[in-house]
Amino acid sequence: MFLSLSTVALAQYDIKTMTPEVKAALEARKARFSELKALKAQGAVGENNRGYVEALGGAADVKALVKDENADRKEVYQAIVDQNELGQAALVTVENVFAAVQRDKATAGEKIQEPSGDWTTK
Repeated sequence: MFLSLSTVALAQYDIKTMTPEVKAALEARKARFSELKALKAQGAVGENNRGYVEALGGAADVKALVKDENADRKEVYQAIVDQNELGQAALVTVENVFAAVQRDKATAGEKIQEPSGDWTTK
């Protein structure tokens, strides 16, 4: 049921205008996807319960990648809130919906943070 709720919420909250900032954020995310996926497979990065990635170990370059990924995610989430006129309080809802989607999309062996705050390996 929660997955279908997430799917409905995602369909409701879309990007209506591809601004240069959103386009840049999406392109940057696509460019780092393989590296991020490898770090997740190694357990150095996990998906937290707020819709962002979190460094679970690793060097400064891992933390830099996480920082960049999270900045781009925030850009996209904020655009969804703004373009759908949801009000700033809805940012947490958008983050939570995307956190659920990322948990569902995680592959076996990847670290995810449950809504309770507990980390687990999928």
